[in-house]
Amino acid sequence: MGKGRLEAFSDGVIAIIITIMVLELKVPHGADLAALRPLSSVFLSYVLSFIYVGIYWNNHHHLFQAVRHVNGQILWANLHLLFWLSLIPFVTDWMGANHFAAMPVALYGLVFFCAGLAYLILTRALISHHGKDSAIATAIGRDLKGKLSLLFYALAIPLSFVNSWIALLLYVVVAVMWFVPDRRIEKTLIP
Repeated sequence: MGKGRLEAFSDGVIAIIITIMVLELKVPHGADLAALRPLSSVFLSYVLSFIYVGIYWNNHHHLFQAVRHVNGQILWANLHLLFWLSLIPFVTDWMGANHFAAMPVALYGLVFFCAGLAYLILTRALISHHGKDSAIATAIGRDLKGKLSLLFYALAIPLSFVNSWIALLLYVVVAVMWFVPDRRIEKTLIP
């Protein structure tokens, strides 16, 4: 089956995720800059999560440029990824509202660990469907960046209870690693 509906549905879900996140930003009761100070952790949480959602959308788009068609396994793997992404507004709001307390920061990391694992499962389903010699298999390769991201999340979750700022730094490091779209796919598809 074609991939168009999967891409359109995924784009729609991701757009809704961003919309929900921005709706959680409440207008302060004051007209000066001091009124914004209590919202700083909420805003910083939003910025980090917006960047993450943008990274997932961008890399999802690049991933599906190397895909010719999909099957039921891929549809379910994609829904699995979208499930974890749909929890981002909740953990973002909880983390920001509690000024980066340990438990919300740890749960934030757990959601991103599961989203990263779901993305890995999706790529494996695509490779399985298209073959080990396909463009997608060549582009993904050993996926060291994806596995390293999972390791950083796994480290950050328990570190949240030691120092939540160290965990947040690891989340930022992962975001920086993925900020530029995955060039493996562009290198494989574009001569």
